[in-house]
Amino acid sequence: MSYQNQVENAGKIIRSDWTGVTAEAVARMRLQNRFQTGLDIARYTAAIMRKDMEAYDADPSKYTQSLGCWHGFIGQQKLISIKKHFGTTDRRYLYLSGWMVAALRSEFGPLPDQSMHEKTSVPALIGELYTFLRQADARELGMLFREVDAAREAGDQVKEKQLLHAVDNYQTHVVPVIADIDAGFGNAEATYLLAKKMIEAGACALQIENQVSDEKQCGHQDGKVTVPHEDFVAKIRACRYAFLELGIDDGIIVARTDSLGAGLTKQIAFSREPGDIGDLYNSFLDCEDVNDLASLNGDVIINRDGKLVRPKRLASNLYQFREGTGADRCVLDCVNALKNGADLLWIETEKPHIEQIASMVDRVRETVPNAKLVYNNSPSFNWTLNFRQQVFDTWQKEGKDVSAYDRARLMSVDYDGTELGLEADEKIRTFQRDASKRAGIFHHLITLPTYHTAALSTDNLAREYFGEAGMLGYVANVQRKEIREGIACVKHQNMAGSDLGDDHKEYFAGEAALKAGGSHNTMNQFAA
Repeated sequence: MSYQNQVENAGKIIRSDWTGVTAEAVARMRLQNRFQTGLDIARYTAAIMRKDMEAYDADPSKYTQSLGCWHGFIGQQKLISIKKHFGTTDRRYLYLSGWMVAALRSEFGPLPDQSMHEKTSVPALIGELYTFLRQADARELGMLFREVDAAREAGDQVKEKQLLHAVDNYQTHVVPVIADIDAGFGNAEATYLLAKKMIEAGACALQIENQVSDEKQCGHQDGKVTVPHEDFVAKIRACRYAFLELGIDDGIIVARTDSLGAGLTKQIAFSREPGDIGDLYNSFLDCEDVNDLASLNGDVIINRDGKLVRPKRLASNLYQFREGTGADRCVLDCVNALKNGADLLWIETEKPHIEQIASMVDRVRETVPNAKLVYNNSPSFNWTLNFRQQVFDTWQKEGKDVSAYDRARLMSVDYDGTELGLEADEKIRTFQRDASKRAGIFHHLITLPTYHTAALSTDNLAREYFGEAGMLGYVANVQRKEIREGIACVKHQNMAGSDLGDDHKEYFAGEAALKAGGSHNTMNQFAA
């Protein structure tokens, strides 16, 4: 609906005794508040994500990306920057990391990624992210409306028409969020209840992993424990029912497997007959032959190919899988998840190696040809070291002279400008493009980037400001760069909504409005 149509429709609603209420002000406020509820957002963004998935199937160069954001302001500034630099938010999402919720948003204080944080903090952050993105829309549209008014006052009809065209074709900052529901925070019912809250807050995509809820570990730490497939499928169903109940029929479920690095299971799967999914899960258990039943004391034994065997059980009462079975278990996890309602896959790996990822995706695609991944470009990987080692190993295999390099110290700054260092950097630069083409990765995300950028920028400021540079440490390295690089946040009063508030004051009180943006507002120093 065009701006003019919005004004006309508002005019039909306004009663004659509503003095001071103008159709144009109503139309502007409606456009600045396009999304009334989180479900409106979930419905809108799910359609975007489905469209992007279809585009990727046709052309793997059209992969999508996101950065993990731990606060609404961080997410807002990310999207403002994307619009500024690229002119569009197409194929750019938000990622909500359970790790960062635990580390930064729990009332208990900083926690490890073990599902110990309050489950309500996850939907709360989704709601916060979208509150800030909607405010970014209101702010940017408000500035356009002010320009429209200025063009009218100047009698510049051409400029006014251009600005109204920009309003009619305005692209929102609201984009899909892929939200981490960890291992479901309990049983399937608990997963369903939390999923509903997350969807109601605006999430169109839920990422759930196949670890045991009460033993959940960060995917890049040791001690991970998986659950049998039927347990995981029950939670996938719980998420799907939550979507369907709330009317988000095309909601996206990302099924994550941690089997590559998980060598333990808490329970032996239930099996009805040989070859079923429970039997396949149990086939990976590390077992010992049973020759003397009298030697068993409280042990569990299973029938494997007509023989009685004893699964190896640790003192923790956990069972272990055979070494070297991680990739096979990942492939089985992925195929089973896709056959039971998941839309996208997530394989948590220990290093960013395209052929390792592709070797598993190729096998999954033998059964599900359009299988696609969400992949964690994790800060837990030492990207520099990993890719320098990959280049070193490739050169060595090809017979190229590597005598100038010490594999044990490839992280050294001494190698930054070398042929090996530059080739590794180029492979890092093209990793997302190459992995999307070769390994079926539809969505690339970095889980914790803004955790690290906040720490790095704060360290730089603290070093300068509390050192010899003093105030120049802030001015030269922060404010001057904000001004020269066009960072909208340099006008922090505007970013926080002061000008929006002034507009509303004028709507509500007319000439009597006491506005903050007058001549004595020091933000005017940044007008140029």
